[in-house]
Amino acid sequence: MDPRPTKPVSEPDDASGLTASAIRDLSALSAMEIVGANAVDLMTAAAVKLGLYEGTEESRDLAEARILIDSLAGLVNAAVPHLGHHHAAPLRDGLSTLQSAFREAQEYPDAPGDGPGESP
Repeated sequence: MDPRPTKPVSEPDDASGLTASAIRDLSALSAMEIVGANAVDLMTAAAVKLGLYEGTEESRDLAEARILIDSLAGLVNAAVPHLGHHHAAPLRDGLSTLQSAFREAQEYPDAPGDGPGESP
């Protein structure tokens, strides 16, 4: 019997089962559901970094919020042509709300067009 492990020590016994399960879960979702879930995650993270949730005011980090809002804008701008108005409107509204909150949180606001998610 070979004493060497057949898989890396850090890999759990059910890793292949977890991967297969994740693939099945993703295959059951539409592209809109996947884009929406990721957009909501980015929106929530940006809101936390902006200190918009109760208890997060002290941990405000505008540099981190800028990255998250830029990422959200990229996702929204790339997906909107494929989603149609019905699905795109809430994503655009959420992005716009975060951009406004970011501008209000800044001591010295960015020039128009230079805020997060505003670059072409």
